[in-house]
Order: sequence, then C-alpha cells, then structure tokens
Amino acid sequence: MGRGRVELKRIENKINRRVTFSKRRSGLFKKAHELSVLCDAEVALIVFSHKWKLYEYSTDSCMEKILERYERHYYAERHLVATEPESQGEWSVEYNRLKAKVELLQKNHRHYMGEDLDPLSLKELQNLEQQLDTALKHIRARKNQLLNESISELQRKEKAIKEQNAMLANQIKEREKTVARQSQWGQQDNGLNTSSFVLPHPHPSLNIG
Repeated sequence: MGRGRVELKRIENKINRRVTFSKRRSGLFKKAHELSVLCDAEVALIVFSHKWKLYEYSTDSCMEKILERYERHYYAERHLVATEPESQGEWSVEYNRLKAKVELLQKNHRHYMGEDLDPLSLKELQNLEQQLDTALKHIRARKNQLLNESISELQRKEKAIKEQNAMLANQIKEREKTVARQSQWGQQDNGLNTSSFVLPHPHPSLNIG
C-alpha cells in the first residue's frame, strides 16, 4: 500500500516539530538548488524558524542581487497600477523597506568582516565560508588576469625595444662601413696626388761644375 496522505496541521510535539522543520528545510533547500541548476534560474529562499532564526539560500550566493531585482520589479508594478499619488503611508513603507535593507547589508558586512558570528549556526557559518571562498576566487582570478595583461604588455614593449635596438645597431654598422670606405678612398687619392709631384733625382754623369 502507498503512503497515506499527511494531514497538514501544526505538530504539537516540540521535538517532532523541530525534527520535521530540519528535514523539510533541508529538502526545500535541495529543491531550490536543483531548480536553479536544472533551469538556470536565480532562486532566493528565506526561512525563519518559530524562534525567528534565519535560514537562507541563494543562487551563487547573490541574495542581495536577487532581492534588489525583486524590489525593483515589485515596486515598478505597484507604480504602474497605482492610480493615486503616493501618500504618507507609502513613504513610511518605503522608509521601512530601505531601513531593513540597510540593516541586512550592515549585518552581512559584519559577518564578512568576521564579526557578530555567535548567533550563526554551523550551516550558516559554512554558507558564509563558501561565499567568502567564492569571492576570493573571483578576486584572485581578476588579479591574475591583470598580472597576465601587465606581463604581456611588458613583453610587447621589450620586443619593440629589442627591434628598435637591432635597427639602430644595423644603422650604426652601415654608418661605420660608409665612413671606413670614405676614409680608404681619401687615403688612395692622397697617395696618387703625392706621387705625381715627386721631382726626379739628377743623374751623376750630367753634373756640370
């Protein structure tokens, strides 16, 4: 026989309720992860226990990004369907929304700085560690990319300088060869001019007293 249908109602036994919450929460997070991977969807999941303990899951650890997108979408739709100007109550809602967002960002910043970690559970600390590891990977990848680009640029400049030096060396050699040829031609010309003006020695037999 198949499993009977479970009646959905509050579990009165505290231990059973805690165990069921833990199992169902794990299953819910697993389904959210499968949905994000299989369907390439951005998923954000927030769960508060009966003691207001926070449990959250987000695709690629981008909870803030997904919440910002949700807020833009939600308030854009509200703006389209609104027929009356914003009242004081709407300003109050906006203020509370921004205040909650700032508090969440401040809390996450403290966690990223290694502060106020006592209220976090082991699972939350593991998620925080994973987020930091992912951020470090992105930072190192970007740093390595910049280093490689800098090395490539230096190598390109080195190659250009070597080519320029080789060209200058060739020019110097050609210049030296030209100067040497000109000097050799000048010496030959001087030798010819000197020999043309040498007076012959008188013959001894023609010496007249």
